[in-house]
Amino acid sequence: MTLSTSIEARFNAFSPRLNRRPLTLPALLLHGGALLVLIVLTAQAWQWTGILAWSVGLVYLAYDTALLLFVGVQTLPLRHFAPARDGGGARPTLAVLVAAHNEAAVLEQTVHALLAQQDPPDIILIADDGSTDRTPQRMERAFGMAPPPLGEMAASPSVPSLRWLRLPHGGKARALNAALEAIDSDIVLTVDADTILAPDAIAAMRSAFHREPALVAATGLLRPICDRSAAGRLFEWFQTYEYVRNFISRFAWMRVDGLLLISGAFAGFRREAVVTVGGFDPECLVEDYELIHRLHRWSADHGCGWKVRVLGEARAQTDAPGHVAAFLRQRRRWFGGFLQTQYWNRDMVGNPRFGRLGTMMLPVKAFDTVQPLFGLVAFALLLGFAMEGRLPVVGPILIAMLAKVAIDLGFHIWSIMLYRRWSGGMLPEGWGRVLAASFIEPFSFQLLRHLGAAWGWVAFLTRSSTWSKARRGGILARAAS
Repeated sequence: MTLSTSIEARFNAFSPRLNRRPLTLPALLLHGGALLVLIVLTAQAWQWTGILAWSVGLVYLAYDTALLLFVGVQTLPLRHFAPARDGGGARPTLAVLVAAHNEAAVLEQTVHALLAQQDPPDIILIADDGSTDRTPQRMERAFGMAPPPLGEMAASPSVPSLRWLRLPHGGKARALNAALEAIDSDIVLTVDADTILAPDAIAAMRSAFHREPALVAATGLLRPICDRSAAGRLFEWFQTYEYVRNFISRFAWMRVDGLLLISGAFAGFRREAVVTVGGFDPECLVEDYELIHRLHRWSADHGCGWKVRVLGEARAQTDAPGHVAAFLRQRRRWFGGFLQTQYWNRDMVGNPRFGRLGTMMLPVKAFDTVQPLFGLVAFALLLGFAMEGRLPVVGPILIAMLAKVAIDLGFHIWSIMLYRRWSGGMLPEGWGRVLAASFIEPFSFQLLRHLGAAWGWVAFLTRSSTWSKARRGGILARAAS
């Protein structure tokens, strides 16, 4: 049996979406209850008076504040963070898998960043997912590689570790699964073609897997980079602080063994574990996020004690959308994939068999399915109250929002102090930027995120899935500078 057949067979036997897991009572109460609360509070908004008319917004603010408090408590150890050191013994072999579809503009730069690592990978495998651009010309010019036939792999005559696997276009997950078949390294790193690793990033990843045999998946820290247009600089500013909060939050959930979200743009996996649970799901909009659920599920079912980590020592920069349309498309895909995965794994929600992942993280994710809708409805109600001149309602709402801005500012300052230590200074200096972002974001960037999530509901309900070509303005601007 070939590995590809083995991966497919394991996936078919183990995938929750194929085996139709039941809708448990906790999942029904959490998902349905959150939606029912939104409907009831919205319906009553025009009947109640005072601040209670904005109960949708109060629930939204209270929920977000509770999560900030949880993250703040769980991240206290970062005050004394020090990078871990590698142990002795034989190092695990490591391969980098770069799934690429029409990435000729940035592929050469990505490969050179991998070759420049302090601890270079044993194999760099370009999984070419049916590219129709100038990828062959770039690969031949930069690395002396003639295009291999579809389904076959070529080696570079000038770079011994570099491989090029050409595949029919089938999507990122299928490309990664084919790459898994083609190598046998202990550790595999998935690195997007628009992601540039710091020089010590692979050393940090290899060291983490070496130290901890139970580690099966890890994500590094990412800093977004956008193009140098005015819009691009604005989006980079907001997304920088968004990424800080997200990675700080991942550290908090890691502390309670509830980490689900890694970054497919730069992630490490123990190859044997990935093959065991069936590889990447071609039908999911966010194949990396879905895979972590299956790893947790297998670990619980078989008592493996597998761990998922976020590593402050492993750092990279990744291209991020710098314009409204591109940003909304990205968030549509992310949130649509989140909803897919939450639905497929509905039996894990509130289930103590999965530990605090089941009793803490997944109930939070159940409410997160409608949290953006709460935010959009709350903002729409505020506008409606203002247009009707209901000042006794609008005044208290603005006070509540300003109080939340103050809380957010305190959390931002706290998280940035921790993140600078954790990431080795992977942030721009200047507290004025932090202060400005705290006041502006709730009325701008946050609404865009919620709009993207609402579009994600459409993607989920219509079952639309694409791996569209993105503009690589940030990576190209970096190369030109």
